[in-house]
Amino acid sequence: MKFLLSKLFRKKSSSEAVRTVKKKLFSADRWLIVAVFALSLFGVLMVYDSSVAIGIRDFSDQYYFVREQLKWFVVGIVVFIVCARMQYRVWYTLALPLLFITLLLLMAVFIPGIGINALGAHRWINVGLFILQPAELAKLAMIIYLAAWFTHPEKSRFFSFLLFLAMVVGLVMLEPDLGTSMIILSIAILLYFFSGAPFRHFSLLIPLIALVIGGLALIAPYRMSRLTTFFNPHYDPLGASYQIRQVLLGLGSGGLTGVGIGKSRQKYEYLPEANTDSIFAIIGEETGFIGGAIIIFSYMFIVWRGFRVASQAPDPFGRLLALGISSWVAVQTIINLGAMVALIPLTGVPLPFISYGGSSFIVLLLAMGIVSNISKEKS
Repeated sequence: MKFLLSKLFRKKSSSEAVRTVKKKLFSADRWLIVAVFALSLFGVLMVYDSSVAIGIRDFSDQYYFVREQLKWFVVGIVVFIVCARMQYRVWYTLALPLLFITLLLLMAVFIPGIGINALGAHRWINVGLFILQPAELAKLAMIIYLAAWFTHPEKSRFFSFLLFLAMVVGLVMLEPDLGTSMIILSIAILLYFFSGAPFRHFSLLIPLIALVIGGLALIAPYRMSRLTTFFNPHYDPLGASYQIRQVLLGLGSGGLTGVGIGKSRQKYEYLPEANTDSIFAIIGEETGFIGGAIIIFSYMFIVWRGFRVASQAPDPFGRLLALGISSWVAVQTIINLGAMVALIPLTGVPLPFISYGGSSFIVLLLAMGIVSNISKEKS
């Protein structure tokens, strides 16, 4: 009798364990996961569509860019799954080491033989198997570090926060990369706000940062030409304003329903950066206002689900981490799309999950894996 009872007890415990495991595996925010991977798959399609001419010109291979993007997508899926299964609180312990490694990588871009100088910028590192852009990793490392730091209340951290920002943003600006610097600044300020900082700090922060960004834009000739183009779109139509004019021409050609997938004219070397920063212009041209609106609503949905995950997080670290990652997607999307419709000057910022680029794609999927893990542990 005891034997039968013990067998029955073990069987019950085993079934309960299975149910617990299933609950953990399937309790993540599935709508968020579906939206992220649907947008990423659409991005792979658009990378191929927008890069055919460029691939033939540069590599004599129309499939070169889509093959690379697919490779990164597979790596991104693996990274996403690992982070979705890994307890998010591990990142609290890794916050400082990850920030330290990222700062070293940001400095390594200037070391000859390691850093890559392209188009007058030092933004990449050759690590042998792949090319890494440390500034993309810096976004996530900063979010994790600030989420860990702001978890505990602290009365006088305003100047420490300014010093931290100056250190991270200063290294990114030396590359130079104003677009990424603006994203990092925006995310950091939002996290500082979400942590419950007093409003008077923002009355000091925002004018100071606006002054710094304005000064940086004025001292660099190419940034100054972008500002001039923004205020006067007819200035230098074959030079400084050429890209934004072609972007607007592409978006305008799309009309309500677009010219059809694969039928863009701008991708045939009329539009610079057609598969990276300006890819939304190709989307707008081929799918029209309706297709562009669907993409915008997809980003809004992802950000909303991310904020929803944050609102249900069981602890302050999880809440700030989800808020920071969701804000990252929102800010980067707003900056890219704002530049595409001439609401802000061109900044060279990629469109999340869609633009061609390995570092941005993989790090974003890693970050969404963390949000997925947070969503499993609702408060």
